[in-house]
Amino acid sequence: MPGISIHVVDVTRGVPAAGMRVDVYAQALAERRHVGRAQIADDGVMRHPMNLGTGVDAGPYDVELAIGAWYRAQHIDVGNPAFLETGVFRFTIVDPAEHVHLPIKLSPYGMSIWRGR
Repeated sequence: MPGISIHVVDVTRGVPAAGMRVDVYAQALAERRHVGRAQIADDGVMRHPMNLGTGVDAGPYDVELAIGAWYRAQHIDVGNPAFLETGVFRFTIVDPAEHVHLPIKLSPYGMSIWRGR
């Protein structure tokens, strides 16, 4: 099934990043197209039509995570701006018929992202 799915967990506390804002952009030659914005659900998953392939084509994409704002909303002192205010990850969809799952593990000072299944 085509699409992009995103799952975000705060590994410092072992909790899903529920409520975190995530934006996804497609990168074209001279254009940056906003594909979608959503908040992470209580189970840590971003629910959006792009999960099923809506608006997803081959090419480079950026995922932007509002990490600093999310930690401050959790009443965690990360400063303002935080060391990791916005997490950005660029990846490429080669075959738009394939599903790309991005598990994201984060802390106030770093993040780890890979292609899951």
